[in-house]
Amino acid sequence: MSFAQRTDLTSAPTAPIRRLAMGAALLRDGVVDPEDVVSALSQSGRETGRLPDILRARGLVVEHDLLTVQARNWGMGLIDPLAEPPDPRLVDVVGPIDCLRHGLLPWRRVGDITVVATSRPADFPRLRARLVERLGPVCPVMAAPGAVEDAVHRLAGPALARAAETRVAPAESCRSWPRLGRSPRSLALLALIASLGWTTPLGLSLSLLALFVTSLFLLVGLKLIAMVASLTRPRPAPPIAAGGIDPIITLIVALYRESDIAARLVARLDRLDYPEELLDVLLVVEADDHTTRAALAGSELPRWMRVITVPRGTVKTKPRALNHALVYARGAIVGVYDAEDAPDADQLRKVVAQFQRSGPEVACLQGVLDYYNPTTNWLSRCFTIEYAGWFRLILPGVARLGLVVPLGGTTLFFRREVLEKLGAWDAHNVTEDADLGLRLARHGYRTDFVDTVTGEEANCRALPWIKQRSRWLKGYMMTWAVHMRDPALLWRQLGPWRFFGVQILFLGTVAQFLLSPIAWTFWLVPFGFDHPLLAALPQGVLWAMVAVFLLSEAANLSIGIIGLRRSGQRLSLLWIPTMKLYFPLASLATYKGLWELATRPFYWDKTTHGLFDHAAR
Repeated sequence: MSFAQRTDLTSAPTAPIRRLAMGAALLRDGVVDPEDVVSALSQSGRETGRLPDILRARGLVVEHDLLTVQARNWGMGLIDPLAEPPDPRLVDVVGPIDCLRHGLLPWRRVGDITVVATSRPADFPRLRARLVERLGPVCPVMAAPGAVEDAVHRLAGPALARAAETRVAPAESCRSWPRLGRSPRSLALLALIASLGWTTPLGLSLSLLALFVTSLFLLVGLKLIAMVASLTRPRPAPPIAAGGIDPIITLIVALYRESDIAARLVARLDRLDYPEELLDVLLVVEADDHTTRAALAGSELPRWMRVITVPRGTVKTKPRALNHALVYARGAIVGVYDAEDAPDADQLRKVVAQFQRSGPEVACLQGVLDYYNPTTNWLSRCFTIEYAGWFRLILPGVARLGLVVPLGGTTLFFRREVLEKLGAWDAHNVTEDADLGLRLARHGYRTDFVDTVTGEEANCRALPWIKQRSRWLKGYMMTWAVHMRDPALLWRQLGPWRFFGVQILFLGTVAQFLLSPIAWTFWLVPFGFDHPLLAALPQGVLWAMVAVFLLSEAANLSIGIIGLRRSGQRLSLLWIPTMKLYFPLASLATYKGLWELATRPFYWDKTTHGLFDHAAR
């Protein structure tokens, strides 16, 4: 590399470089066709430096030619930081997160001047003062975006891993969650329950039964109110302001041991109807997942897809991978998909339109999830019925009631600035979606629903289903406990209405599945067995229990029927009553999750995808 053109760039040059507009510079050197430049400029809007990214996304320019023109036009040298490695001490001075966020790489010291590689020369003048403050006099040079990212990743992998694991404030994170043997309060609670069971077993049983019936009544009541709210006619959407510019959207897909589905995922995302130059798809793979990386390498990825490697850390979870990928994101909107997802082609158009119609308090949009293999077996049918009611009735109704929305793990879209302000995802929470929904509400933001569907693969084998559900319910328990560390603060942040909604949705759901076996014992009575609790219950209480149970069955039938009809799934309504045999599996999953909460709180029980997605191929 030659530094013949270098001057002391910490002060204003006496003879500024005559710089052409980037399009003119590319045409001057003949590296692109005029019609391609005109077409790209029509999409670049008013965003500085967008033209090179558009040309890259469309494959209209050779990378080396583009870099050469950029370097000449900005009066910079051109380096390859992978062939000529940087000084790692300089990266630490600036910070690896800032390096990746701004496309910077402090490279070498030449005398008293630090040579800083940039992949975004148009942004460098804005960053110069900050760099001078940390490094002293600086001189910019050009480098390829991928080379800058790879060089920073190689040098600062452990630091990036720590950053991904600790983004959320300690008071709102579960990373300090102790195992059972190191939690005196948990041990004391277990000792109290055991002593009550030994000294007053009838009293303990009646208390647990009362808790079960009360939580069932409240949960069923909330579901019915939410169902009615979701069925009311929505207010007409305000018109979109004229002259808006479509934003860049970053889509993050965390992959782990997904070698069989990687190529199908790429094909499904390729069907999205959104300008490719405005798409920034990050396929996030763990450092030790060589099979998935090899599968992606053989999938002929479009230029707007990038593979991001997550450095090894202390946990291996989806939210940690999402946090690491967020550093690389370029979009104003950040979306999250799962590996097996098949989104509607116009999904991103609808997301952009709804964000443009919404106020800044709407920080998240949740899409509808459905299954593309509903008829694989009985379990897939029940899962489809459950999701139809949950995503088409309950959650939209919860949002309309102004309550906290426990987010689904996919088809989520965020305003990036809000996501970063809140610390993104809790890397240690195995139900990071529900946790993030609660943190959004605590900080004054809202979640709305967008009318678009993403098809998923129903997990329809019994043992994997229990493992997946145990992870979800373990996360529900953990999320509730973390945010209830300071109940008074949570009350002030949410207000009474949403505070009680959190208790019903989180604590009530867990209580239902944990205590259901107590209710199951009453099925022995019709077969002539005595029940020790019957004699202790007044007649009026017994009839009240029966009324609550009947109300619950009626609510479940109604939600199942209406949700299934809204989904358009062609399943017989006769499958809905069989859900009585489906939900006991969740009780098994809850006990598994409770055990893991005490022994392996951050363990992520991986769900295998791609086994039953033949219907969507």
